[in-house]
Amino acid sequence: PASAPANDRVPSSPEAMAREVKRLISEARRSGDPRFLGYAERLFKQQAGQDLTDSLRVLRGTLAQSLHQFDAARQDFKTVLSRSDVPTQRAQALLTLANIEIVQGNYNEAQAFCEQLTAERPGLIAASCHAQVAARTGAAESAYNKLAAVTRFGNGANNQGYLWAQGTLGDIAAQLGYASAAGHWQQVLSQDPDDLYIRAQLADWYVQNDNPEQALVLTEGYEAVDNLAVIRAIAMRRVNDPGEQALASRLRERFEEAIWRGSMLHQRDLARFELDIDQRPEDAAAHAISNWATQREPLDTRLALRAAIAAQDSAALSQLRAWLKQHNQADARYPEES
Repeated sequence: PASAPANDRVPSSPEAMAREVKRLISEARRSGDPRFLGYAERLFKQQAGQDLTDSLRVLRGTLAQSLHQFDAARQDFKTVLSRSDVPTQRAQALLTLANIEIVQGNYNEAQAFCEQLTAERPGLIAASCHAQVAARTGAAESAYNKLAAVTRFGNGANNQGYLWAQGTLGDIAAQLGYASAAGHWQQVLSQDPDDLYIRAQLADWYVQNDNPEQALVLTEGYEAVDNLAVIRAIAMRRVNDPGEQALASRLRERFEEAIWRGSMLHQRDLARFELDIDQRPEDAAAHAISNWATQREPLDTRLALRAAIAAQDSAALSQLRAWLKQHNQADARYPEES
């Protein structure tokens, strides 16, 4: 890509290295192109064996999280917490550690990090952290109401925190089956249209709620981003768009290449494609359950349930249901299991 590094040289100082890594991570998030994560990873590999500054450890942990290398991310952030007294570094470490545990379904561990974050950096981001844990452990309605109340009180005090809270409210509203989910996510996109995570959440919500036309509007121009492209292909099929087959063919080639490279960074997207486009439920179930072993966000769980039901995989269904029961987790997006 045009904004790729001009050469492979390591920046001349830790500060210059931090600026370049930040740029690459930001570009990856803005464009959805994982190559930028690879460029950043290459820089760190070239410094293997050298002790990193705490600032660079935070960035390396953030990069590892983005690459789904969760254990490596934990190690870096816990090292930062053990030796740094810089408030922003500690807050970033605590928040990311909490997010990793939430993503992996380790809610007790996540709660502990949320509590430490609240003690050190109270505000809407810390309140969102608590709300996510509560919502996924049986208290979604009260979590939504509490966060909505403090968000109204804190509107404008911290724009980043406000947008973070709106994204969290959208997720919990969708979990509860509230139509207000779309409004929360639209608020985020109105101020940060490059937030691809929220864009995918909203587009997927439109598909699930029989509004593929709006999903097509949201995903137009984002065919290079795997999860948005898969959602777009599904929406195109729903409206009998003649361009669906060409997009599906490009995605099929892209996933085949990723499998050949051994890169399964977007395994959820592959499973969704196999289930909803190629209609291969056994393959979809295998990839969805493999993805769910390390990532247990609601959309991961929903996909695993749908694929297991379609593949008639009773063992996987039993495992998923037992985990949901253990955490008292219910979600309006999950398929009926009666």
